[in-house]
Amino acid sequence: MCYGVLQEYFYNNWSLQGSREVTGIIGTTSNGVMYLSMPFLFALFTKRWARRRQAAAMCGAALTCVSFLLSSFSEHVWHLVATQGVLAALGCTLVFSPLTLSLGEWFNSRNRICNRAVAYGIVLSCENIVGSVCPFLFRALLDRYGFRNTLRVWAAITAGLNLLAIFMIQTRPSSVSSTTHPTRRLPWHFLKYRTFYIYAIATLLQSAGYGIPQTYLSEYARNVTLTSRTFSTLLLTLINIPGIASSSFFGYLSDNRHFHLSATTVTSVSAICSALSAFLFWGLTSQDSLALLVLFAMTFGFFASGYSATWGAVMNELEREAAQKNEAIDMGMLYGLLNGARGIGYVSGGLVSVPLLNAGSRSSMEGFGYGTSYGPLIIFTGLTLAFGSGCWGWLLRWKKLLRSV
Repeated sequence: MCYGVLQEYFYNNWSLQGSREVTGIIGTTSNGVMYLSMPFLFALFTKRWARRRQAAAMCGAALTCVSFLLSSFSEHVWHLVATQGVLAALGCTLVFSPLTLSLGEWFNSRNRICNRAVAYGIVLSCENIVGSVCPFLFRALLDRYGFRNTLRVWAAITAGLNLLAIFMIQTRPSSVSSTTHPTRRLPWHFLKYRTFYIYAIATLLQSAGYGIPQTYLSEYARNVTLTSRTFSTLLLTLINIPGIASSSFFGYLSDNRHFHLSATTVTSVSAICSALSAFLFWGLTSQDSLALLVLFAMTFGFFASGYSATWGAVMNELEREAAQKNEAIDMGMLYGLLNGARGIGYVSGGLVSVPLLNAGSRSSMEGFGYGTSYGPLIIFTGLTLAFGSGCWGWLLRWKKLLRSV
């Protein structure tokens, strides 16, 4: 969520071997590896390895810290991709996956106190709190110590916070006790549901565009609007701050019992509004309209950051569909597969972003954003966000309606 600060630093203070454009895929690769690993890790730790969740998280914390430490000794750009983009991401996933499974088991759709979507929304809001503070932390460390010592300091911070957090998380006793009996196979019936594939494709498309502003917006502000480092760092914070409220807000919309909104409606609000912000605000930004760039960061941050919280509504919808068919469904595994779709989107968006940036016009950095080298990136971001909406769900409903008629 804060990689854009490092991306800008690498671009303007290049000291490694290899092409500096490759640094643009590190952030999206990191997110992609994390999300792609989740389906497998969720499957492992759902039942059979439930007792080993805390041990796995400790191993993940160790791998993360060692990876950031190795990254500080990088001499070639591929060293950064391997250590920061792949190994550190795998370590982070080993921390996140087992602990998130425990969260899903404590909160479920039948709990009257706090529903599953609200619980996920609150946790995702905490991610945005960190994403709002850390850009300035990274900026201060980079300006004073350079990227090598910054990564070493970050490795130490990660070690301390991980140890504290892991020991605070407890697995639900019923999950641990179930491992003493023969383990039942995970139910895979939901893979036959068309609804699952609709939202998986929507998640993939939304994620392909979601990571691009977080990677390139700070660089865009420095190169196109010629702003200061402080302002370009502030833009990343402005993306993350609205997410503090939006994740909980979309989680609440997904579980609200007073006025029921379908998963299609909730995902459409998030995706279409964030797409419009990219087309209307980022695309029309020029050197004389910094207010539009600020407006883009805040609107995009609010609507796009809340997209993951809509999965609570998706999971509730699939749970109801399974109940109607009298079939079992494992919510932890479902959540892991949605994260897997998100990972494919992140990796795809990162790989596409480099040739799109090279395809843009380099003859001028003046005028609207569409006329700069970032123009193709802006269009790609808006289109993928728009197709990540629940329009797929509407198509399914229209087809059912036509059949009934």
